[in-house]
Amino acid sequence: MGGSGPQDDLPWADLRREMVETQLVGRGIRDPRVLEAMGCLRREEFVPTRQRSAAYEDRALPVGPEQTISQPYIVAYMTEKLDLCPGHRVLEVGGGTGYQAALLSLLGTQVVSIESDPCLVQAAQERLARLDIKGVQFHRGDGTIGLARLAPFDRIIVTAAAPKVPPALVEQLVDHGRLIIPVGSVSQQMLVCVTRRGNRTIEHTLLACRFVRLVGNQGWN
Repeated sequence: MGGSGPQDDLPWADLRREMVETQLVGRGIRDPRVLEAMGCLRREEFVPTRQRSAAYEDRALPVGPEQTISQPYIVAYMTEKLDLCPGHRVLEVGGGTGYQAALLSLLGTQVVSIESDPCLVQAAQERLARLDIKGVQFHRGDGTIGLARLAPFDRIIVTAAAPKVPPALVEQLVDHGRLIIPVGSVSQQMLVCVTRRGNRTIEHTLLACRFVRLVGNQGWN
């Protein structure tokens, strides 16, 4: 599994181990593949230089205007709830710096990532190329309407909060596909798991959370 470097990675590797043990395992993350991937993916490479010393802290970090890289626990929790299998096609809405997409790739999935900020798209592409992480397509666009031309997807993960579940994303799921998304107001949100069953959807509320707004046609104005 890629993502780690040699000798000069040792100080960061210790921080990753501590993060996995205390923030993830200590809070109930059990999927061994998720734990292994997060234990080797160099999170410090995905945050701004001024934030690197805080890369493994138990909190979200700002990476741009109204943009954050999510708290490690939330990343692991959402990824675990996707219930991924190798070969799954996954749409990521809100690509940010590429950390979530890189994690999904390390888990053997084919990732399509959509992000509205062109600067973040370019930087994420360059970052994953430098880290030799493959299997991710980056696109610039309105994530609230997904990417119909590349649908359907086995799984969809949304890393910003919408006022309601965007219908376009549900339509782009395969039958029995799964969508994980934060839903609610700007100040109060819940993480929701949506499963498609033919023309029906089944929604399960998972936990309270706090994300930046998902801006777009089927999100916030």
